[in-house]
Order: sequence, then structure tokens, then C-alpha cells
Amino acid sequence: MAIAPCDHTSVGVLVFRDKKLLIIDRRRPPLGLAAPAGHVDKHGNPDDSKEKQYEKAAIEELREEAGLKATSLKLIAEGRKENPCRRPGGSWHHWCIYSAEAVGELKPNTEETRGHFWCSREQMEGLLAGTPVQMERGAAGLEPVWRDWFAEVDILSLFPK
Repeated sequence: MAIAPCDHTSVGVLVFRDKKLLIIDRRRPPLGLAAPAGHVDKHGNPDDSKEKQYEKAAIEELREEAGLKATSLKLIAEGRKENPCRRPGGSWHHWCIYSAEAVGELKPNTEETRGHFWCSREQMEGLLAGTPVQMERGAAGLEPVWRDWFAEVDILSLFPK
């Protein structure tokens, strides 16, 4: 099956539970640790506003990658980032990053992820400093675009006290 060309639109979703941030280990390029995320193009319908399409994509990507149901979304950052994806022509994306409240049992999609973990503030400090986290399959570090987003949104300040 052919891969669709990149539509240059992406969403990312930050979910905290028990003072920890959900992080997935990507199975598909670009590899690395990241928040649940994905392209916008296949979500929503063409009559929706761009804002609504991004929101629907965030809700659906969280469900697809982690099995969680978003009960609220808050846009916390938006902008263009140079970042490659596996789709043809995918060298940059316009992103919307959301924080979300979510319910349900975590059920990571094994086609999209190699693993997951609930990242503590201390672990995030290490990841931002370039220290990999030990995962089942070995050590993993942040996907570069997520290093950029986590710096931009000051992720350490978002961890619950």
C-alpha cells in the first residue's frame, strides 16, 4: 500500500496522570520518544474548520496510539517545525500541541508504538539533557521535534506539583 503524501499538519497531545507525562516509543519513523501525535489529514471532515480538524485529530490520535479517551483539550502551542516524517515530502509540519484530560485504561497500539512509560519530572529533565531512558528494547531518547516542543512549552513547568 502506498503512503499518502505529507499534508504538513500534525498534532501532539500531552496527558498527565499521577504527576507523570505519557510518553510513547515510536515504532515508525521518525523514531524516538514522543507524546502521542499524528497527521491531521485523515481526521474530521472537509466541512470542519481547521481548528476543529486539529482538535478531532488530537482526540483520535490519543485514542489510536494510547487507547485513551480525551475528555478535554487545551491548545498550549502552535507553529511550524522543520521535522521529517515517513511520508513523501514530509520535511516540515504546522503543529498544534494540546494538553488533555483523558480517561480509560492505557492500551498502546503495537503497530504504532514499541512501548510507553509514564515519565516523571526527573526523567524528563534527563531526557531534555540528552540522557536516554531504559526501555524494554534498550535505551531511547527524545524524537528531535519533541525536544524542541518540550523546550518551547517549558514542559518541566507543566508537571503537576
